[in-house]
Amino acid sequence: MSLFGAVELGGTKCLVAFADTNGHLSEPDRIATTTPDETLGALIDTLQRREVTAIGVASFGPVNLRKGHRLFGTMLSTPKPGWSGVNIYRHFVDRLGVPIALTTDVNAAAVSEGRSGAAAGIDSFAYVTVGTGIGAGIVVAGSLIEGEHHPEMGHISVNRMKGDRHPGTCPYHGMCLEGMAAGPALEARFGPPSTWAGNESVLDVAAHYLAQGMVALVYLASPERIVVGGGVSKLPGFHDRIRTRVGHWMADYPEEPDLDLLISPTGLDDMSALAGALALAMDRSP
Repeated sequence: MSLFGAVELGGTKCLVAFADTNGHLSEPDRIATTTPDETLGALIDTLQRREVTAIGVASFGPVNLRKGHRLFGTMLSTPKPGWSGVNIYRHFVDRLGVPIALTTDVNAAAVSEGRSGAAAGIDSFAYVTVGTGIGAGIVVAGSLIEGEHHPEMGHISVNRMKGDRHPGTCPYHGMCLEGMAAGPALEARFGPPSTWAGNESVLDVAAHYLAQGMVALVYLASPERIVVGGGVSKLPGFHDRIRTRVGHWMADYPEEPDLDLLISPTGLDDMSALAGALALAMDRSP
């Protein structure tokens, strides 16, 4: 029976799990994300303990995903020290010698949510993560959007909330969606996440900016559903607050969708990206 490897390469931690053709993932091993050589070496060592048929890798971005390009799989400009210019794909291919399916973590999460999660049976949808960063995997007519680069929803411009003087934590744009509403931006205003529960101001600020991103998605990609996950999305009342603000920003143009159906929590919780990596590995298998 074939065995598949699934890797979630995150900016803070990595997960590695295995599954046979029944698709049930093993309990993942956790590896801290440090330097590229140390992190990728530990991931490869873990994968080499088992004889795998193919491997799926769901990576933080931005990553070159242009198939056939000489730099496919290379990490582009990132604030993660030491990672810019690292060819993740070649590290796995050269050391493991099995088919490797590589995409972003949000693309992988979109794949799994579309197959067996909150967007199952829907042809056009988006998966948005709100955590250390903000990103989106977008599916239109059953296919992931991948052009010159993958979508970078976290770096769109947003309108400042009245009274909010936060300069933005994004090192590239300052006041973009990620710079204003990702975990570090909220922590800069309100302290550690462990203190956020019950703080309505956290929800107000997060929803003000995130809803602008959701409306941009609605107007540009026309998804039937937007699945929202990530650590920040676990705040009590998060999805309801986002729905309220999306309705405000859309202002009934052209016609307000059913917001309860449009904005959805994940169906696979924290396993979305890893499950997506597994699905891509199984697709890539000879």
